[in-house]
Amino acid sequence: MTSSVIVGEDEEDSFTKPLGRLSVFYYGVGHMLNDITASCWFTYLLLFLTQIGLSPRDAAIVMLSGQVADGFATIFIGELIDRFGHFKIWHAAGSLLVAISFSSVFGGCLPCSILHSTSLTIETLSYSTFAAIFNIGWAATQVSHMAMVNCITLNSTSRVALTSSRNAFSMVANLGLYAIALVVFGVSKADTKENTESQYRWIAYSCITVGCCFVIIFLMGTKEPRLRINLRESNRTRIPWAYWFKKILYYQVAVVYLLTRLVLNVSQAYLAFFVIDDLQMAQSAKALIPAIIYICSFVVSVMLQEIPWNGKRLKAYYCAGGIIWMFCGVSILLLPRSINSFMYAISVFIGIANALILVTAISMQSVLIGSELGGCAFVCGSLSFLDKMSCGLALYVLQSHQSATSPQVDVNIQHSFNFSVTRYGLGLVPAVCSFIGVAVTYFMELDSTILKRLCQPLLLE
Repeated sequence: MTSSVIVGEDEEDSFTKPLGRLSVFYYGVGHMLNDITASCWFTYLLLFLTQIGLSPRDAAIVMLSGQVADGFATIFIGELIDRFGHFKIWHAAGSLLVAISFSSVFGGCLPCSILHSTSLTIETLSYSTFAAIFNIGWAATQVSHMAMVNCITLNSTSRVALTSSRNAFSMVANLGLYAIALVVFGVSKADTKENTESQYRWIAYSCITVGCCFVIIFLMGTKEPRLRINLRESNRTRIPWAYWFKKILYYQVAVVYLLTRLVLNVSQAYLAFFVIDDLQMAQSAKALIPAIIYICSFVVSVMLQEIPWNGKRLKAYYCAGGIIWMFCGVSILLLPRSINSFMYAISVFIGIANALILVTAISMQSVLIGSELGGCAFVCGSLSFLDKMSCGLALYVLQSHQSATSPQVDVNIQHSFNFSVTRYGLGLVPAVCSFIGVAVTYFMELDSTILKRLCQPLLLE
């Protein structure tokens, strides 16, 4: 009995040691397919659907249907993962579904071709269905990948390293998308509906090819987490949902994560519209400015991997990112067209803020879970549900008002600005969400919940 206890303690201690860089790398690339398709989804879906003839409200319905399907899928998939485990199987199945369905979203209306119909209602239903299927696969990959962090290691600092690595490769995926888009938009013209669909179909095929290559690297390089099995039985027991609903920290982390995703997704959805319609910048700006944002985010994410983490630092860095976003939001609200070049400088700070709030917000989930691994997938799934539903509803409300206000955009004089929906979406919404997120984070008590606060290098050499 004594020897078995010692062995169990040795096994648990082995999971508190820092991870090697190669392990962190293999994990980090596992979300590339999700990231590159999600970047295309939030950047170009509304633009694509309106370019092929759907109204802004119908385009918003397609977006909302995907978000709702994603939200509910995360809850059920999280529960199934907590019951049965097998993270890599869920990840592989979700990736396969994403790869198959994503090209159907941007590949034109298949039922319209079969029925030889030009009905906008059929188009909307078709795109909404494929959007829902795509998002269900996306949810399976996301929840399994996020939950793995807590079952790979108990080292709180290494958990942040895994999250930071994932965020860094998310920036790589976003940059890859814009590089692909620049090439496709440069070599082909969208003078007809068919040509527009062809452009986005090639972008979708390219994104799937690149993303699947990294999924294969992840599946080959990452072992199925054994931490859940090797820990003591008390830590392996499946935790009921009610347990989390009794923790104040759960609600605090949920609010912060929800607001962080609102900041990132809503701002990304309206960035291209803002620089072209509101600021009337060159067409290249809708690729260059997002590229600057993601380059800065990538650099900051890499730097965050070298910091020893504890609860106070998580709070401090999140608050710093939120404050930066507040200043960026106010600057965007007040930026006139006559000095639109300042948007390049603002994009640098947006990139820094995005990395700070995203890495720390996701890491707060790991702090909440700690060593209670029996509910890690439920926590990730439930928080993702709130994220998807809130983002879908926010974009639907904004896009619904867009149809009423967009005709007024072109009548403004060159040296003025109007408080358009895109300006609110890119400036006001992120600024308000950041303010609330900082306020909630300030009152969190994270130090007492961290399993072991290790002041040591983030990664092993």
